[in-house]
Amino acid sequence: MAYDKAYKVLAKQEGISNSKAKELIDKGLVRAMGKKVMIARGEIPTDTKFTVKEIDQIKMIFQDDDILALDKPAFMTSDEVAKKYPNYLMLNRLDKETSGVMLFAKNEEFQKKAISEFKANRVYKEYVAIVDGKVIDEIEIDKPILTTRDRGQAKSKVDSKKGKPAKSTVYPMFVEGNKSKVKVVIDTGRTHQIRVHLNYAGLPIIGDAIYGKPASNINRVLLHSKRTKIFNYDFEAKEPREFKVYDFN
Repeated sequence: MAYDKAYKVLAKQEGISNSKAKELIDKGLVRAMGKKVMIARGEIPTDTKFTVKEIDQIKMIFQDDDILALDKPAFMTSDEVAKKYPNYLMLNRLDKETSGVMLFAKNEEFQKKAISEFKANRVYKEYVAIVDGKVIDEIEIDKPILTTRDRGQAKSKVDSKKGKPAKSTVYPMFVEGNKSKVKVVIDTGRTHQIRVHLNYAGLPIIGDAIYGKPASNINRVLLHSKRTKIFNYDFEAKEPREFKVYDFN
């Protein structure tokens, strides 16, 4: 059987350039043999059949003279979203595969006030996640998180000695078999906080190939920033269709 690098096989199958194929794999949009293709330069059979997911459009939730609220799709980085709104100032970040409410200030005065709210933990941040495990009671996870970077890639873990304070409160929503849909409210905003905290609590997020539990029928982290409240604003982003894969009744 013949083998070649995954991005080259994908490029030939899709009729696209090698660089475009590598970009699609790096974004986490490519699956083969029931799994996400993780390494673009990894060797793979040349007759491999791929499926490529399209990225949803950015949706505008609200805007006025001070603030712009967007619904960020999965597979788009916060920096990629920011590039589409070069005249505005980013207020919060979401992981690449996390969808939902993302905020921008339209002027420096509002940006300064908003940043003060975030630093003082006065911003309400509510997420929805689907996890492996049964959640029937409220769970408070108050564990410090340490983030390190290797070649630009961030990795976080619970570290009681060197970590920064981080608190997540998990509320049960629905249970189906051994999977649960939960609401997570965070008081802080550490890198990968919810993913790390839930995994630490024995409740890995479905679709999370780094901290959680990969699934053959899911190609993204099932984590969504559903609601954010700051000052008198209250923004909400509808749950994406991927969250309807599991039949919660």
